[in-house]
Amino acid sequence: MVQLSEQVTDLLPEAPVSKATTAATFANDVLTESGRQPVLVDFWAPWCQPCKQLTPLLEKAVKAAQGKVKLVTMNIDEHPQIAGQLGIRSIPAVIAFQRAQPVDGFMGALPENQVRGFIERLVGPLPEEEDLRGIAEAALAAGDPLAALEIFRALHTENPDDIGARAGLIKASVAAGELAEAERLLAEVPASAAQDPALGAARAAVETAIRAAGVGELGELERRVGAEPNDHQARYDLAIALNAQGRRNEAADALLTIIKRDRDWNEAAARKQLLQFFEAWGNMDAATGAARRKLSALLFS
Repeated sequence: MVQLSEQVTDLLPEAPVSKATTAATFANDVLTESGRQPVLVDFWAPWCQPCKQLTPLLEKAVKAAQGKVKLVTMNIDEHPQIAGQLGIRSIPAVIAFQRAQPVDGFMGALPENQVRGFIERLVGPLPEEEDLRGIAEAALAAGDPLAALEIFRALHTENPDDIGARAGLIKASVAAGELAEAERLLAEVPASAAQDPALGAARAAVETAIRAAGVGELGELERRVGAEPNDHQARYDLAIALNAQGRRNEAADALLTIIKRDRDWNEAAARKQLLQFFEAWGNMDAATGAARRKLSALLFS
């Protein structure tokens, strides 16, 4: 089994990274605390969409600083006085305090690398992030869906709006046999993100798994193909069943056999299904590469 990083545990539910402050508590939460370490004040409002994009990035970078900096948030609709005194006219706005004085700041929703750079100016270099998504994808490719599921679930919990993490969680759920959960996660994708390229493989994995549930028992399909090698439907269904069991090379070979014998069978269904396998498996998967080469040889020889 792929060994999970200790950082995965860090992603699981825990105490909030930020603290909400008010005009009444600002002196203690920010001015006094900034005598111990820098304090970032994130000025926001519930109606501000860029604020909702920025805050998770701030929390992630502050967490990476491991206590060297604190994050405080202030709702300017409820507490406009401090923002007015600081001359803040647009949000999101982030002001850094040290020794009770504002020392740095920025306005607007910066990308993650710039947020990290802002904090690094205050406290020095932050630890390099471990590529948890890459670890999860590697676990999935290595046939360890439970390890991948744990990581992707933590990433999705940390940031439900991360479509890449949701897509990974969908694929891992399918591989772990949790098809209903995968379907739910796919159905809950916001309309604005429905065409995100990251969802292509996840959607293909769900569709293939649904199809696999209706093709029958693997042993019976193997018997039918053995008895009648030209039963293309049986061989097609066998490919679906083999893929559901993680036997990707065999699944691809079954479809390639149909293509070799009758590439136009059922409106080129075997080729279309093979391409869907490629999408579900990913371009970096060894089975994808091997089958793609065989397909090219068949089609262009």
